[in-house]
Amino acid sequence: MYTKTKLSFCTLLVSDNVIISEINEGVHMNKKHATQIIKFVLDVFGDRPHVYISNRIHSYSVDTIVYSDVSKVKSLVGFAVVSNTLAARNAEIERLFLNKPFEIFSKLEEATTWANQILKNQIKLK
Repeated sequence: MYTKTKLSFCTLLVSDNVIISEINEGVHMNKKHATQIIKFVLDVFGDRPHVYISNRIHSYSVDTIVYSDVSKVKSLVGFAVVSNTLAARNAEIERLFLNKPFEIFSKLEEATTWANQILKNQIKLK
């Protein structure tokens, strides 16, 4: 069960320890957008481990500088991109800028399964 929150540039779906973003068509994800999402995520999860899934159902661009801030979120234990278009190839480049486990999937179900496994492993480590 996910709760939905709409920001001016995206929709965020939140469950216990997973957040799924759907960025609006044509957006250029920049530091300002990333800061808004990070603030939202920290308000929701605090110190609890969580996984972020970027469900790329729309076409948009990402400024890779955002990943320096994303990498600093200590409670973020994994980052996934879901896409079966050119965006998946772009995500291969984005992966280089994030200092967290980062995987690319073609189906949302695969990404959520991976997220739950990462979270389960995180709990075992504690």
